[in-house]
Amino acid sequence: MKSADTLRIDGIDRNNPVMIRVNGHPVRAYSGETLLAVLIAAGFRTLRSSPVLKEPRGGFCGMGICRECLAKVNGVPGVRACMTQVEDGMEVDLNG
Repeated sequence: MKSADTLRIDGIDRNNPVMIRVNGHPVRAYSGETLLAVLIAAGFRTLRSSPVLKEPRGGFCGMGICRECLAKVNGVPGVRACMTQVEDGMEVDLNG
């Protein structure tokens, strides 16, 4: 798997690193990034399972319309990862 930094866009100011936890594991992010961008850069492709068939779901539109990137953030279910900026100490649960 590629490192998270190789999947980030070059030329963006990344002077403010923050740490979040995804499924209990530390993940480096940068202030101003969306949660979806951080998850993709860190290698997370499946963000949830469909409610009926339990099929894997991940980011699709990236602009808050499709609602495929829902995650539990800081204990709140149904948060759109593409519309949520990361914050230091954020807890993300992709299992429930």
